[in-house]
Amino acid sequence: MDLKLKFDEQGLIPAIIKSRDGEVLMLAYMNREALERTLATGYTWFYSRSRQKLWQKGESSGHRQRVIEIAADCDCDTLLITVDQIGPGACHEGYKSCFHYPIKLAAEGGTLESGEPQPTFDPDAVYNSQILYQLYQLICERRQHPKEGSYTNYLFEQGIDKILKKVGEETAEVIIAAKNTEPDQLIYEASDLLYHLLVLLVEKDITLAQVWQELASRRR
Repeated sequence: MDLKLKFDEQGLIPAIIKSRDGEVLMLAYMNREALERTLATGYTWFYSRSRQKLWQKGESSGHRQRVIEIAADCDCDTLLITVDQIGPGACHEGYKSCFHYPIKLAAEGGTLESGEPQPTFDPDAVYNSQILYQLYQLICERRQHPKEGSYTNYLFEQGIDKILKKVGEETAEVIIAAKNTEPDQLIYEASDLLYHLLVLLVEKDITLAQVWQELASRRR
């Protein structure tokens, strides 16, 4: 099938960027030259509408995107690009995905012109929903680019037996803390356990998306 992409009146086409595990990372725009450079180099290039210039993702941060696949939608006016994200994430605010502001319906208050409930941002939900992803990505970054004095790198250097030993120790600490009436110690030890579990997942090349998929499969 001979596809003819439809660029808009400014010569641009939107490009939705997603990771290999299916998470939407960002939305940007390409002109023909940006698309050609992306195809030629194997890394994403875009056109900045505000700066009126081409730019390569990660040109300043180093968090580039290696292209796996590019597909057009049925109208040929939008691109879907699957990438391997290099570095902690795609968002300049430090998140894995640019789409990290959950919107909830206000329990009461203003309405849109349509009469629908006014959506509001929930900053707490943003932080809570992303912290595991941020920590996982940081652990991945430490594994790929070791940092002197890093405890995470110490665990990777010691190997799987050390990591398993720490998971076992932290599990025991959680059990002991759970016997206390005050929750503070349990919160602390549970956080330690989650961190060491994430280190174990990274060591075994298991993504959080795989864990979420398994949990979802158990939901009845």
